[in-house]
Amino acid sequence: MKLSRRSALSVIPAATLWAMSQALRAEASPRRDPAAGPRSSASSDGIPARLLRNTVAVFAGTAESNARPEVAPKLAALRATARARLTAMDGAGQGELFAGVPLGTSDPNLSASYHYLYEIALATCLPGADGTNDTPAVRRRVLDGLVRLHDDWFGDQSKGYYGNWFHWEIGIPAHVTKTLVLLWDEIAAYRPELTATYIASMDAYLRNGKNGDVDLDSRFHTGANLADITTNRILQGALLGDEARITKALADQLTVFSTIDPYQPRHGVTDGFYADGSFVQHASVAYTGSYGKALLTRIVQTVKILDGTGYVPDDRLVGVVRGWVVDGFAPLIFEGWMMEIVKGRAVSRTGTGYADVTAVVEAVADLSAYTTGSDAEALQGYVKYVRQTSKASLDTTSFVSPVSIARYADILNSPVPARDLGPAASHTAFNAMDRTVHRRPGYAFALARSSDRISRYEYMSGENLTPWFQGDGAHYLYLSGTDQRQAFGVDYFTAVEPHRLAGVTAPAETRRTVPELYGTLWYDNPERGFTSSSESQNTYVYFPRGTQAFSGGARLGAYGVTGLVQSDDAAYAAQQAGTLPGDFVAYRAAGATRSWFMFDDEILVLSAGVTGLAGRAVTTAVDSRITAPSSPVALTGGLRDGSPWQQAGSAPPAWLRYADEEQQTSVGYVFLSGPPPVAALATVTRSRRLVRLTNADTAVTKQVFTLSYEQAAGERPASMAHALVPNASAQQLASYAHGGPLTVLSNTVRLQAAAHTGLGITAANAFTPGTHRAGRLSVDGPASVMLRRTAGGAYSVAVSDPTTTRRTVSVTLHGRPLRRVSADAGVRVRHVPGGTRIDVTTHHAYGGSFTATLTEGPCRRDVPAGAEDKHRG
Repeated sequence: MKLSRRSALSVIPAATLWAMSQALRAEASPRRDPAAGPRSSASSDGIPARLLRNTVAVFAGTAESNARPEVAPKLAALRATARARLTAMDGAGQGELFAGVPLGTSDPNLSASYHYLYEIALATCLPGADGTNDTPAVRRRVLDGLVRLHDDWFGDQSKGYYGNWFHWEIGIPAHVTKTLVLLWDEIAAYRPELTATYIASMDAYLRNGKNGDVDLDSRFHTGANLADITTNRILQGALLGDEARITKALADQLTVFSTIDPYQPRHGVTDGFYADGSFVQHASVAYTGSYGKALLTRIVQTVKILDGTGYVPDDRLVGVVRGWVVDGFAPLIFEGWMMEIVKGRAVSRTGTGYADVTAVVEAVADLSAYTTGSDAEALQGYVKYVRQTSKASLDTTSFVSPVSIARYADILNSPVPARDLGPAASHTAFNAMDRTVHRRPGYAFALARSSDRISRYEYMSGENLTPWFQGDGAHYLYLSGTDQRQAFGVDYFTAVEPHRLAGVTAPAETRRTVPELYGTLWYDNPERGFTSSSESQNTYVYFPRGTQAFSGGARLGAYGVTGLVQSDDAAYAAQQAGTLPGDFVAYRAAGATRSWFMFDDEILVLSAGVTGLAGRAVTTAVDSRITAPSSPVALTGGLRDGSPWQQAGSAPPAWLRYADEEQQTSVGYVFLSGPPPVAALATVTRSRRLVRLTNADTAVTKQVFTLSYEQAAGERPASMAHALVPNASAQQLASYAHGGPLTVLSNTVRLQAAAHTGLGITAANAFTPGTHRAGRLSVDGPASVMLRRTAGGAYSVAVSDPTTTRRTVSVTLHGRPLRRVSADAGVRVRHVPGGTRIDVTTHHAYGGSFTATLTEGPCRRDVPAGAEDKHRG
């Protein structure tokens, strides 16, 4: 049976969205020619007209929303911006539409000019607003501006498409399309040909597509980029009265709802959300906090635009987006702050952190209106929770929609209790994007890794100029109650030297940025395949992957262990293989095998085989923190004999405590083995432009605390073990020097294992083939394992394959035989001489954890995999 356009989406669950998109795509053929002009239905009461009205409401608000006092600052800001743009139009010189924005060779300036026209148009379309810009003359100035930009700088295809593809395929079309929607009535009376002319040109600029349309096989048309392009095309279809265009664009957009299967990617696409909540863009960049945020915003806006048209799917599709929020976003937002580990090059921008979360809050507030019952209450409670826990007031003038501001105000004034979407104590293993988040009341610990699947860093467009070690075990320890702008954000990357980012092991050497190396924002060598947006540029310059497979770990309830074999990036490997041009510069990484064991009060860190390689000195940063230059920072510690530590003394400390009395925060460090740590506290002043070319040349002065192990050039590989203890007192730290709960069972490049006696946990990362023994555990080959004994003699076990390449992993628990109480599908438990063997089918699990609960007593006959309804975490 052929499903109609309106009925089809309402009955299709998320699991079959891809098949549905194919059916919709077939229904949309053949396409109309934009040059044929709009059909009359776009100006009638038909569905295209409803789309246009909804779009105006999204961006300009409604008479009801705009009458709300909470919305007044937003409307005032829109009008003030429009007045400033009109003044700039009045002062424009030759070759400009706006003063100071020259056109002809700068694609960012062309895009900005279109954006400014949109901002003027928006101010003329604010329902119920008493605006000074709402005149036909102003609207016609906008339309004349569109005509001039098209005639002089956009319409000639032979002169266009210079610079960044994004401006031509996404940025400019977004500004143009929204402006055409806002001024539809004026266009019909004044420039009736303008819409068809522009849409035909925008189709022609979709050069990474196919025949002027989306190409799902294109690496440019994925994830957030695909959502942007298809939203533009939905609106263009409404403008033309072309329902086939709308249907085709919606069919293409539906594909972003599909959970990525890395083993069977459709159209080769690995951009999007994964089963464990990870979000990847550019095929290998962990990007929830930037591109993922943009995708969430665009999808929710599209739901609002399609509301009441019959295109909007039922709440099962909205449920997919709710899952993104719960599993993908909420773990990464700590007291209103978006964590650095998922922002790519955006970490170098000045408006990140709390500002990032504003867009998420707007999307969640809007999404709650399309859910009911406990789901709606949970989303609304989360909006209130973020507001109550954030140290920065949320600026609703940065919301896109006035309607969203009114809805947000209603939620804050509602009786719904403020509540996080997850428990206060949790562990999230985003193994599909090489990230880990460990949360407890009082702190959150975020860890960035890399592998041959996920990039070591992202640099692009003069942003994030010194990124080299951000995927080498860099961690961010967020302390509760702190204004995170004082501890992290752009100033952290400005003030802290790149090789001393908290947690990283890096060679102590001078490196040059891409612009310093090549004199341009990229490595330019077209004859060898290096252009501004080529695959070679991506692979070797913008976001190179690592070259080792082991990166990941096991999660057992609210606890976790993760490991990393540090590796060179793809650029250095290719250079060594002789496949890159001779003038290409690549840098070698340091060598290290590392593990993080995440408990309640402690994060235990083991490092083995640490070496600078090639005769270089190497730094392993235990931690690095920044504060205001006037902050009263105190550093105290103790020796193993109980006497106080003296910074100028020769005896290495057993523990140290860093405390910022002004922020009322502290972090403790317990040293279990390794070379003596070096502590330093210095005031530095640097410009934010060091990390991003377009940042203002603002001098940042910070106190920088660094705690590290320093190995001189040529030293033998070293091992070290230490624990981070957030919010620790001196008394608590002193207790670790005298029989504390942490025990290191092994710390080699083959096996890193530890036990926490207070929690009854033993955990291990085995990195090499062969059998590895740690306590009661024997592990066969590379794997990550956690074992916990709980009250009553029960045991919980978690197993994962951090390489993502093994078909099975086997673990033996030595001692009295245990019987299975429960187990995930794919887990077999059986008695073997001397213990209990657990065989786990890890094939195509992509680093996910498998769990089993065992208890003392004879084993029962094994149940075939999949016979029990269990959850694999």
